[in-house]
Parts: sequence; C-alpha cells; structure tokens
Amino acid sequence: MAPNMEQIAQTCFPAAKRVTDRFHVQKLAYEAVQEMRVQARWEALDEESIQIAYAKACGKMYHAPVFANGDTRKQLLARSIYLLYKKESLWTQSQRIRAEILFKEYPDIKKGYYMAMRLGSIYHQCKFKDMALTRLARWYDEVDKSGFLTFGRVARSIQTHYLNIINFFERRATNAAAESFNAKIKAFRAQFRGVKDKAFFLYRLAKLYA
Repeated sequence: MAPNMEQIAQTCFPAAKRVTDRFHVQKLAYEAVQEMRVQARWEALDEESIQIAYAKACGKMYHAPVFANGDTRKQLLARSIYLLYKKESLWTQSQRIRAEILFKEYPDIKKGYYMAMRLGSIYHQCKFKDMALTRLARWYDEVDKSGFLTFGRVARSIQTHYLNIINFFERRATNAAAESFNAKIKAFRAQFRGVKDKAFFLYRLAKLYA
C-alpha cells in the first residue's frame, strides 16, 4: 500500500491489475490491537509507579495485586502479545486463561481483537468480490462506530486502497512466493556483510536460484 511501491508497479507493469496482499491488510488490524495493548500496559506501569511511591512515602512495602493465573497487571499485558495474534481456536490452555482475564479487565482490547479476527474471516469465507466488498463495508461501519483511534487509521487505509484489496478475491493471488524469494536473497546477501560488486552478486543469484 506504500505510494512508492504503487508508482513502481505502474511504471514497470502498466497493464497489470494490482492486488494489495492480504498479509499486509490483516497486519494493520493486528498492529492496531497490539497498540491498544501497549497503551494499556504503559498506563498499568504508570499506575504501579504511583502506588510504589505512595507505599514508600507511608513506610510500607508495595505488593502488586496478582490475578488467578499468577500474573500481575503489567505481566498480563506483556504476556498477551502472542495470543492476540492467534485465532481463539489455536490458543493453548494457559493462553485461554490469560485471555479470559485480559478481556474481563480490558473489554476494549477484547472488542478490538474480535474486530481484527472478523477482518481475517472475510478473507477465509468470501469467494467473490461482491460478497467481500459488502462484508468489508460492514466491517468499516463497525470500526467507525467503535470509536477506536487505532482502528480508525486501519479503516482509512482500507478505504483508500479498497479497489486493490478486493482484487485479491478474483484469483486469491498473494505475493508469498516473491516474499519467500526476497527472504532468500536477503539471507544470501547477509552472508557477505553487504555487496560491493553488484553485477557479480546478480550473476551468483542467477546461478543459484534460476
């Protein structure tokens, strides 16, 4: 969705139909949930610092409250990073318990998590562009009504690029192969701590990966 990438595609492949990869769209939603979690964690850290200072002023030892799974509030928020990326069906038992506590304490994070998962379900369940466009419009309305600033930025990005996003549902094409090959090139380049002779580097790439 970056403007420079769009310009490259238009210049090099003027007749091609551009597709915004599903990975990047879903990543925006997952990052919005993580931003909500991080913000809540900073607030928890600030609150704990105030409580520690107050206890010290009173000559007492501060003991942070602990939830049923043994996590303090800041530990709960720090350790929830991975479960918020995963589907509910893929949670481990400990993640399920942690998620139950997290969602009870932070209902906004719960709402944001399920909004991100519903965006992913559009890609899994929709087979046609018209159906996907309708579901995407409903999701956009849901985000708009939620009032979450983090998801507002996601919704605006989707609104700007929705034509390229729904092109995915024609052939369900992704750039996974290109991303995989790009990772191989980066790993190969990293072995030499950079490249001085570009022509020879490209020659070796062609011999190894052609």
